[in-house]
Amino acid sequence: MREDEVPQDEVAYYGGARKALYAVDRQGHYETVASSGWAVEATVTGDAIAEFERRAAAARVRVARGESSPLEFHMYARRMDLPTLAQSTGFWRCSVRRDLRPDAFARLRPARLRRYADALGIGVEVLQTPPPEAPPGSP
Repeated sequence: MREDEVPQDEVAYYGGARKALYAVDRQGHYETVASSGWAVEATVTGDAIAEFERRAAAARVRVARGESSPLEFHMYARRMDLPTLAQSTGFWRCSVRRDLRPDAFARLRPARLRRYADALGIGVEVLQTPPPEAPPGSP
């Protein structure tokens, strides 16, 4: 996109901050241009966040029923999916999928738990704890 095409919506979508985007200047060189936001981007980001919140709520129910491990809830609560968590930890997707099962998760070694916790930005104790109950009125 050219520097004069960088979105500058009237409403500031970044809480008054500006976001740097790459654009092509008149000489054809890439440079960073500040953007106050773009309604389309804000809408899509909001939809993605809502989807992760929905998945976290569903995972909370599965964990409470004993159908899934707390890892699944924390993965979605931290806005990650299985491929992202696998890439962040360096584990194979199939092994991460296995660790979402409560029986497999209960047998994980401390070093593996630490790698999950580090990737999610939480402590091992938090990772091993079932998610809290949803507040009243939330999904």
